[in-house]
Amino acid sequence: MTRLGDYVRARLRRRLFLWFGISILVTAVVVGSVMNLVGGNSWRQELERVRTFAIHRLADVWDEPERRDALVREVSTELLLDIELRDASGKSLVRAGEPCREPANVILPVEHDGVRLGTAHVCTGRARTRAPWRGTLFWAVSGLTMWMASGWVARRLARPLDSLARAVQQLGEGRLETRVDLGRHATGEMQLLASAFNEMAARIERQMADQRELLATVSHELRTPLAHLRVLVELMRDAGGPERTADQMEREIVELDALVGELLASSRLDFGQLDPHALEGKDLAQRALERTGLSPELLSVEVPDTRLVGDATLLGRALANLLDNARGHGQGVEALRLVEREGRLAFCVEDRGPGLTPGEEARVFEPFYRGNARGERREAGSLGLGLALVRRIARAHGGETFAENRPEGGARVGFTLERNGRPAG
Repeated sequence: MTRLGDYVRARLRRRLFLWFGISILVTAVVVGSVMNLVGGNSWRQELERVRTFAIHRLADVWDEPERRDALVREVSTELLLDIELRDASGKSLVRAGEPCREPANVILPVEHDGVRLGTAHVCTGRARTRAPWRGTLFWAVSGLTMWMASGWVARRLARPLDSLARAVQQLGEGRLETRVDLGRHATGEMQLLASAFNEMAARIERQMADQRELLATVSHELRTPLAHLRVLVELMRDAGGPERTADQMEREIVELDALVGELLASSRLDFGQLDPHALEGKDLAQRALERTGLSPELLSVEVPDTRLVGDATLLGRALANLLDNARGHGQGVEALRLVEREGRLAFCVEDRGPGLTPGEEARVFEPFYRGNARGERREAGSLGLGLALVRRIARAHGGETFAENRPEGGARVGFTLERNGRPAG
């Protein structure tokens, strides 16, 4: 019953088809009942007329065998009946048609002035016995035809809504270019709804494109003064300025530059702007260590094949965030390993800290999480977006993140990727 209910509720076309079928069945039952009622009254009226005929006409010619037999044969031929006359003792006098295969449907007394002359045994003829089958066949063919027609009508009515439902689902998945074309057979209301959906989708697509362009422009404009500030810091150092102030300014500039990079990466994920190419995982890891100023000797490749398909910029950002997280909150990077994990290629960063506290293996990937994941406070200005962005990048490539404590101490944080798969979505 549950599967049947799910089947019926799943699609509007099925519900329409089912209701059409029930309506046809109920209509057939009602019409059949009415016809049977009317037909029963007609049969009783016909039987009464036959009874009157038998009493009068047969009684008038009962003593004239030739006329009597001719009358019986005529009635049998005209009414498609099998008739047998018997006298008062039960002896057969004449038979028209074939012998009754079953007891007679009707036994009519033939009387004259209150004296019974005999009886007329009446059975339906062979032609009439086939009539009910013709009626059944007629109703079966009619019902099947109407049921098939109801299926066509249900499909015709539900097709525009199915198209709209698919379009809404595609739009919700981020395919902003989705539009609905119902064709010339759509009704006015459905066509109006499709036009409204297309206008909405076009407006959303324009707004998202404008936001993407605005974010890219703002990020670019922010990085220009950041570059100037770095030059000014170097000039200040060359001029003999306070070294401590210069170091503080440089740290703030690096922090702000990293934040702008994370915003750019997040916006690319929001707008689905992935640029997948065939990559070497080993090369990605080496570049990440180089950009974060770490020693290449920290890299350990423990799988023979590190090929993958992905967006090099986003994956580089994910690795940089893992390394920065271990360096800033895990007392330094112990190793960056490329291993096999559950049949996938995994990038693991191991740190030298005290490890994760119980229950924080999943929470460290939550946005804005500022908990005490390593037994120490997060640095001022940290928003807790680094590992959250790592998880988004991994999922955009069909992978997943993980965080766990190592038996020898410290934490292991990383993400997995399909070896030669394409990014999800």
